[in-house]
Parts: sequence; structure tokens; C-alpha cells
Amino acid sequence: MSEGAPETPVAEVQKEQPAAPAPAAGGAKGKGEEKGKKKGRKAFDLKTPKGTVDYDPWQMAIREKVFGIVTSCFKRHGAVTIETPVFELRETLMGKYGEDQKLIYDLADQGGEICSLRYDLTVPFARFMASNRTIKFLKRYHIGRVYRRDQPALTRGRYREFYQCDFDIAGQYDVMVPDAEVLKVATEILDKLEIGPYEIKINHRLVLDGMLEICGVPAEMFRPICSAIDKLDKSPWEEVRAEMVNVKKLDPEVADRIHPFVQLRGNCTALLQSIQANGNFNSSETAKEGLRQLGLLFEYLEAYGISERCVFDLSLARGLDYYTGLIFEATTLDKKVGVGSIAGGGRYDNLIGMFGGEIVPSVGFSVGIERVFTILEKQEKGKKKDDASRIRACPTQVLVISPDKGVVTERMRICAELWAVDIKVRHPKLKFYERQEESLY
Repeated sequence: MSEGAPETPVAEVQKEQPAAPAPAAGGAKGKGEEKGKKKGRKAFDLKTPKGTVDYDPWQMAIREKVFGIVTSCFKRHGAVTIETPVFELRETLMGKYGEDQKLIYDLADQGGEICSLRYDLTVPFARFMASNRTIKFLKRYHIGRVYRRDQPALTRGRYREFYQCDFDIAGQYDVMVPDAEVLKVATEILDKLEIGPYEIKINHRLVLDGMLEICGVPAEMFRPICSAIDKLDKSPWEEVRAEMVNVKKLDPEVADRIHPFVQLRGNCTALLQSIQANGNFNSSETAKEGLRQLGLLFEYLEAYGISERCVFDLSLARGLDYYTGLIFEATTLDKKVGVGSIAGGGRYDNLIGMFGGEIVPSVGFSVGIERVFTILEKQEKGKKKDDASRIRACPTQVLVISPDKGVVTERMRICAELWAVDIKVRHPKLKFYERQEESLY
């Protein structure tokens, strides 16, 4: 029997009898409740900390399936995995995340090293590469938990403790060759997960910097203004402009010059050709180099057959300070899903060099796996119980049950034989079977 199919007993010791009825809900108070009210008994707050959650067996089954799909894709592209500590020296993380640096969790000083919980998996990877200087090329993946003091929105898959699934290519390659493969990996994963329609927005840090240069933004304000532009996917231009002018102290006339540029969005090749034809970026060598690199990338995306998944969007900025070239972000197109970005990444050629030693160019991305879980859980809850594709917490193939006493050892022998040939078997107590299936599986 295939996994996920409706479970039916295919091995019995004797004829099965009807299961005992489950206890009626809402009966008399249990002994535990009475004991809990005894005088002097301390009452515990059993909720999880803000921005964290527990996962039941059914949710874990979904997560295991997703991790399996993601890992399989990473390995198919020749990636190997590494592990790094869940906390790093605080100085390792500082100065890498722009305005998001305030979201880093600092650990209490225990009289030794000053440490913080990792904010992402990219900076620890850069530190790993810098400390292993004999490694000149590495295609790596890493699945692990990260921590951010963000304002959680659990229904949208935004937590303070969550998993990231990272894929990165480090080393010197021809321009845009690894970048194109990174985007190919992202599309393979999102297609395989069947989360619904999505698009990948693409931009380039050199194009952004050139745009700001043309508009008259002072060089020292490039990163703060990029951080404001990055909010355009959630806020209207009026709010973003107000932040630029009132908070970042940008000249209002300069802010107004930015507006026409960030409205540019469309088919990758068509928009690129239009921009190059009208000459709006010709006064900036920085922007022209970024556009040249994007031209190469768009050719490679055509070769990989994924160009229809991508759009060239000049409002995409991604606020992290370490990006130096390509930046991209995948978002769902179904408004009902309501989870926003589901993957994102870009090129960070200088990050490894920030830790000392030579520069190792790198590019990569991370899947917003918690948001993917949110989408898939909603999909699974909409399936009928007899749907063979429904994910089950315990994908049992055979149940060994008996209504009679005194045959426990016989059931054990049957189970042992089936387990020995890699068949998924359970032998639950018959009177609890139906209730157990309804509550967990």
C-alpha cells in the first residue's frame, strides 16, 4: 500500500470486533483538574514564548516532507552541507544587516565572550569560509534555525524562531553563471512544493546605486534610502517618501526624482531593452555595468527555461548591507495566501573578505520555509480524509490488531517479521485505535 493511502488492517490475529466508543466530551471533571486546584499548588503558564510555537505530529510530517524535497533539490545540484553554532560572537554579526541589526538577539554576558543568536545562515557561512581559507570553491546548503526580535505574525508564517533553508555558491566563476543556477534551484524547489503561482522579482545593486546616483542621493545615504525603497512592496509611495524625507532627511526634490524609476517593472528582457534604448541610465557607469550583467543573466534564464517566472523590478532593494550584485525575491501571487515573500537572496562578493583574508565571491538564497509550511498546512486542511494525497503523521501500511487477550506475543512476532522487510507497521490497542486516528493522524 502506498504511503498516504487510507489505512485498513491487512493483517489480523483474529476477527476484529467493533472499537469501544470514545468517551463523551465535556463529562465530569477529571482527577488532574481537581488536583490542580488543591491549595498551594503552583499554576504554570504553559504558553510558548512570543513568536515561537509547538508543532504536533501532523505538522511535523508536513515539515519532514518539505525538508526532504528541499534537500533533494540541493543535492541534485551538487551541494554539500555544513553546520555552524546557533550563536556567534556578537562582533561577527554586527555591521552586516543594516537597520535590521536591531533585531538581533543578544545573549546575557556570562563573564566570558559576548555572543548573540544567529540572525541568518549567510553570515555564519561567510565566517566559516573565512576561517577555512584552503576552501576556494564550495556549493553548500544549510538547514537550521535562526532568531530575530521581529514583531511576529504567526498566521503569516512570521516568527522569532524559525528555520531557514540556504543554498550558496562560493568561488570565482564566470559572470552570472552561478547566479543563474541559484535562481534555477529556487524555481525547482517552489515548483516541486506546489505552493501555487509565484513570481521572482529581480534587480541589481549596481543598478540601484546608479539610479540613486542619477537622482542626486549622496553616496553615504545609498543604504538607508535602499532600506526605505525596500518597503514599497508593503507601503504606498507616499509613506516611503515621507520616511525618506522626514526620517532619512533626504531632499524632497531628490526623493521625487526616485519615484519614476521605482515604478519600472516588467518582462526581464523587454524592460532591459527599453531602459537601454531610452538612455535614462547612461550618465552612470555603475548602472550601465549592472544592466550589462543583468543582460547576461536574462540570457541564462532563457537557457534554463525559467525566464517566464521572473520579472525585472526596480523597486526591489532588499535592505541587507552585504549584497553587492544580483538581488531577488520570490512572492506568491495568490492574494488569499497572505504570506508575502517565500524566498530571497543575492550576490555578496565582499562579505567573506570582511572577516580578513582574500575576497571570495558568493551568491545564494534562502527559502522562507515557515511561510511555505503555512501555505501547505492550509492546503492539507482543505483535503478530504479519504484523499490519498493527504499527508499523514504516521504513514502506516499495516495494522496488526486483535480483539482477544493473550495474543500479544503473536502480534509482536508478526510485527517483527514485517518490520524486518521495511514495512511500516503498528499494533495499537484496539479500543483506542479509532480515537487515536481521529486525534493525531
